[in-house]
Amino acid sequence: MTVTASSLAELDAAVSECRACPRLVAWREHVAATKRAAFAGETYWGRPIPGFGPADAALAIVGLAPAAHGANRTGRMFTGDRSGDVLYQALYDVGLASQPTATHREDGLELRGTRITAPVHCAPPANKPTPAERDTCRPWLARELELLRPTLRVVVVLGGFGWQALLPVLSDAGWHVPRPRPKFGHGARLTLEGPGELHLLGCYHVSQQNTFTGRLTPAMLRDVLGSAASLAGLD
Repeated sequence: MTVTASSLAELDAAVSECRACPRLVAWREHVAATKRAAFAGETYWGRPIPGFGPADAALAIVGLAPAAHGANRTGRMFTGDRSGDVLYQALYDVGLASQPTATHREDGLELRGTRITAPVHCAPPANKPTPAERDTCRPWLARELELLRPTLRVVVVLGGFGWQALLPVLSDAGWHVPRPRPKFGHGARLTLEGPGELHLLGCYHVSQQNTFTGRLTPAMLRDVLGSAASLAGLD
């Protein structure tokens, strides 16, 4: 797949129409039709989820994939579920979000110098994309980072899946990723040379499994995001 979008607005529109992965298309549309009882009266988005945030972002946050009844319902990254509740509260706390909650696409939320995206743009069954689906979706992420490159200074990666998906994209884009490739870990930090210095920070994913068990606490998340904001000149 070749992605030729000349702007992030054009890219986002194209992402939302993608039907490249039959399993993901079938699942996202099945979920949108059957719904969760709590959202029975809502119309689900049921399409790929584009990135969210300004086109001149200095900081990018890379997750995993949309949640079936979160972003797949609302049409915006990390919006409408408990993972998003944790993430946007922390972004608000460190001054990167205009409000601490994210409930739907028209709720007025704005991000400051920050864009949120993912290596897979469709909600996958059991929240587990396949390697083939990750690779099929890769051109979208590659083009998004290419369009952000003039202003991008920092990337925070939420979880090992995003870390593994992102490193080859950065390498292909000209950043010098060490060999062997650095392992993911919470608090991992790299500085990559290439088309501008790029700081890469690792953070546990804001999944309910991590936040409910205390593996990732709000303080831990604020610490990573605060460091990222400082490195990006957004503090």
